[in-house]
Amino acid sequence: MAMQEPTFFILTALAEQPLHGYGVIRAVADLSGGRVTLRAGTLYAALDRLTEEGLLVVDREEAVDGRLRRYYRLTDDGAGALSAEVDRLRANAAMAAARLRRTTRLAFGAGR
Repeated sequence: MAMQEPTFFILTALAEQPLHGYGVIRAVADLSGGRVTLRAGTLYAALDRLTEEGLLVVDREEAVDGRLRRYYRLTDDGAGALSAEVDRLRANAAMAAARLRRTTRLAFGAGR
């Protein structure tokens, strides 16, 4: 099943290193070129779901200015799910590119 775009970017954001919630929000915005913007409530619901699914774990918690900051990390299952999604997206892009090349050849060939 296809991964939702916000999930894809959350997992991608966490692929290099553990991040806390606000760090994930910033990374997702950067990675998506600003197309995907996560609100805190949406993010934390997604983080809880992905943790329950075993794709993420809490790496550590630290107190900052009296507030608990929780860092999340990608699990091996999470890396596998992200890798499978990358493969799916690549295959879809390759198929679309091949069709476009055929269409372009047909269009230019028909005009001769």
